[in-house]
Amino acid sequence: MIAFYVHHHGSGHLHRSVTIARALGAKAIGLSSLPAPAEWPGRWTVLPGDADGADELHDDVTAGSTLHWVPRNHRGLRDRMARISSLLRDEDVRLLVCDVSVEVALLARLHGVPVAIVAQPGHRVDRAHRTAYDLAEVIIVPWPRRPAPDWPPSWLDKTVHVGALSRFDRRPVAPESAVRKVLLLWGTGGLTVSSAQLRAAAAATPDWSWDVAGLGDDTGCRTPNLRHHGWVADPWPLLGDAGVVITHAGQNALAEVAAARRAAVVIPQRRPFSEQHATAAALIRARLGVVVPSWPEPRRWPALFARARARGGDWKTWSSGDGATRAAAVLRELAGGR
Repeated sequence: MIAFYVHHHGSGHLHRSVTIARALGAKAIGLSSLPAPAEWPGRWTVLPGDADGADELHDDVTAGSTLHWVPRNHRGLRDRMARISSLLRDEDVRLLVCDVSVEVALLARLHGVPVAIVAQPGHRVDRAHRTAYDLAEVIIVPWPRRPAPDWPPSWLDKTVHVGALSRFDRRPVAPESAVRKVLLLWGTGGLTVSSAQLRAAAAATPDWSWDVAGLGDDTGCRTPNLRHHGWVADPWPLLGDAGVVITHAGQNALAEVAAARRAAVVIPQRRPFSEQHATAAALIRARLGVVVPSWPEPRRWPALFARARARGGDWKTWSSGDGATRAAAVLRELAGGR
C-alpha cells in the first residue's frame, strides 16, 4: 500500500496527488485535512487541523528552525500526528509520498516507512527541507530537467524529473484558438489584482473577451467584455476556448496551461522560498509563455497578447503528458510492486 500526504494549502498538492495515485492503477491511502476527492482511487483519512489557535510568535512553531510547523502544546497537531502514526502502525504501508510536510516525512521515516518527496521549486535548502530531502528514497521533480545550483549532489543522485503533472494530461487538446478570448486563471488564493485593474485591462482590449476563473470579488467585473465565473472546478472547457491564458507561476496552474497547449502570460506571485519566481525564471530560460513581473499597465495588454500568441502554446518540453505515469512507475518500484 502507498500512502499520500496531501497538504491542504491551495489545490495543486491535491491535483498532483490524485493524478499520480490514479496512474498507479492500485488503491492508495490519502491523508489530508481536505475532504476526500471523488476521484481518489482508494481510502481517504481526514486529519485534524493543526493551525487553529496557534501563535507563531510564542508557540515556537519551527522548533528552533529545525522544522516548519510544530506549534507547542497544540491538541490538533497532537491528534493529527497520532492519527497518522496509527495508520502507519496498523496498515501495510510500504511507501509514503509527501510534497510539502517535512514533519510528516520525518514521522513516516521514524516508523521505518520509506518516503518519496515530490519536490517544489524555489530555494529549499533551509534546515527543515534538508532533513526531508536527505531522508527521502527518491525526489520526484514535476518540472523538466534544469539546473538546480543550490542542490547537493546527494539530492541530484536520487532525483527523477518527470515534467509537469496535470489532471488533464489524458484529455484531447483543442487546436490553438484564433478567437480573441483571454482566460484569467487564478487559484484558491484569490486574485491579487483589483476590480479596477481588471476593468482597465478589459477596456484597453475591447476586441478581446475576458473570462475570469478563480476566487475573488466579482462586483466590479460587470463590463461588456469581462465575465467572472468564480471558482471553476473543471476549467478545461475555458482553457480550450482561450486564445491566451493569463495565470500565475504556480505548478498546478502552469501544468494545466501546458496540458491545454495554450499561449500564456505568466505573472509570478510572492510565495515562500521564492517558489513562483524560480519557476518564472525557468520559463524565461525555456522561452515558454510571456513572463511579466507584475500586473501590467492597461496600455501594455494588446502587445502582450500579440507576443504570447506569436510564441504559441508549444509546451512539450515542459509537459510531455506522461509525467504521472513515469512518477507512478518510480513509486511502484520503491513500494516493491505493491
